[in-house]
Amino acid sequence: MNTNDKSAFIAIVGRPNVGKSSILNRILGQKIAIVSSKPQTTRNRITGVLTEGEYQLVFFDTPGMHKPKNSLGKYMVRSVNESVGGVDCCMLVVEAGREPGQTELALIEKFKIMNMPAILAINKIDMIKEKDALMKQILEYSKLYDFESVVPVSAQDGNGMGELLEELKNQAGEGGHFFDEDTLTDQPERVIVAEIIREKILRLCDKEIPHGTAVVIEKMKTRDNGILDIDATIFCERDTHKRIIIGKNGSMLKKISTYARQDIEKFFDCKVFLQTWIKVKEDWRNRAQILQNFGYDEKNFD
Repeated sequence: MNTNDKSAFIAIVGRPNVGKSSILNRILGQKIAIVSSKPQTTRNRITGVLTEGEYQLVFFDTPGMHKPKNSLGKYMVRSVNESVGGVDCCMLVVEAGREPGQTELALIEKFKIMNMPAILAINKIDMIKEKDALMKQILEYSKLYDFESVVPVSAQDGNGMGELLEELKNQAGEGGHFFDEDTLTDQPERVIVAEIIREKILRLCDKEIPHGTAVVIEKMKTRDNGILDIDATIFCERDTHKRIIIGKNGSMLKKISTYARQDIEKFFDCKVFLQTWIKVKEDWRNRAQILQNFGYDEKNFD
């Protein structure tokens, strides 16, 4: 171990759909967290690891804070609370031009109680035309909390991401690295594959249906010729949802599978043969046993 090695554990927090996963993927240079225009995309805490020279940053990409409607929602909120409790620093991600709301105020209150070092990342600055609005927002947030730094960024085009990374490195303390240099995530490969497939459902299907879906990887096996065989089951809550996900003559399921396979091949850098099936499990988001079977940590349930 190099005596100069420094590390920091950082929770990425904020309301749904502000770009937390996009920022994490941009920092890592590779997609490990799924990205969608629909809120509440991230369900599990995804751990991303960046090692650059003496610095190692370990990120928890948490679900967006929201008012839970079911057992899965409660799990997601507990996951955020747990993340904030065990880190060196929090990165609060907010949307450019948007005033602080209940979510931001509640998180800032947690920072105050825990005396938590926090960095404010104002994302989507590429969408804002009036720079005065950005300056007003920075001033408003600076009055609410003594942030270590405030960094306007665009995860979309990379603007400001270098500055944000430097500010995050400033939070690293001595004590060595916790992961090998080439580690990108501590998530099992099956979780990554399931999340990639779920992202495609979120992107291609409409309205409430995607949030009623879960993906379970039944098989992952590499053939002698290097091709990776994957069998995946998509669970949804209703027969009507199943029909929509399958699409006319199987067209939607084929599109989901094709896009997912392309991303999985990029991630593993090999040819992939992906087979997907769909099953109905009614009201699975409110059934703790099923949620545990789908890979959600049982300690976060009642």
